[in-house]
Amino acid sequence: MLYYSIVFFVIAIIAGLFGFGGIAGAASGIAQILFFIFIVLFVLSLIFGRRRL
Repeated sequence: MLYYSIVFFVIAIIAGLFGFGGIAGAASGIAQILFFIFIVLFVLSLIFGRRRL
């Protein structure tokens, strides 16, 4: 999932350089959402992974 957020971030940067504001904004928003979902899942896996030990 982190891979997809990085891909959308790169798409947003490239679209922003070429002046496609709407596409850059949408890709940036998707990248932010995926990044925060990744962070939440990562923290949950750390918490529940330690509980098993």
